[in-house]
Amino acid sequence: MNAQPLDPDSDGMDTTPAWYIWPAIADIMVCLLGIFVLLFVWSTVLQIEIEAKLKAEQEARQAEAKRLEVLEQALAKPVAEGRITLSGARIAMQGSVLFKLGSAELSSEGNAIIQDIVEPLGAYSEQSEVSIMVSGFTDDQPLLGITSPFQDNWELSTERALTVMRALVAAGFPVGKVFAAGFGEYKPVAPNVSDENRARNRRVEITPVPTLESITPP
Repeated sequence: MNAQPLDPDSDGMDTTPAWYIWPAIADIMVCLLGIFVLLFVWSTVLQIEIEAKLKAEQEARQAEAKRLEVLEQALAKPVAEGRITLSGARIAMQGSVLFKLGSAELSSEGNAIIQDIVEPLGAYSEQSEVSIMVSGFTDDQPLLGITSPFQDNWELSTERALTVMRALVAAGFPVGKVFAAGFGEYKPVAPNVSDENRARNRRVEITPVPTLESITPP
């Protein structure tokens, strides 16, 4: 095979005109520009979505703070009288105020408390889209020696929670937005080492909980 002679003026280098490569460079630049535009649009949309989400969360917190303020104002009297305590939207009532020792029959004072709280509690539940859990708790003392139809503290706490729940419903609270649970002596707020602490542990709490609709994505 005979080698092709080189152009004596080429010095062995490619003599393709430089302007031949500019279309390729232009195509690359257009692609890079397109990618940049897409990234810019994506980041802008993401920023808008994040800002909208943060704004919605802030508005939700402000609305909840307002609802809590209204609830606190409505329950200021029983709180000031020491008949209930209020922590956020959780209402706690001492068992000694609601029931006699070893009993699940609501006292007249306990019924009066239910009448005081049912309306503001119902309004808060409706506006916040929450249900209400009524929880019963006892101290660690066994029921032996006490005239009681209950097998143990667990059964007693459950029946007390049901009693308060029924009283709320009878006073007008929506039946579909309330349920009851008993925890016996297993969730004390203070060590059961004194009569004072045991009295604190004998209690009923009313706690807002999210509804299924509010936590299920659309």
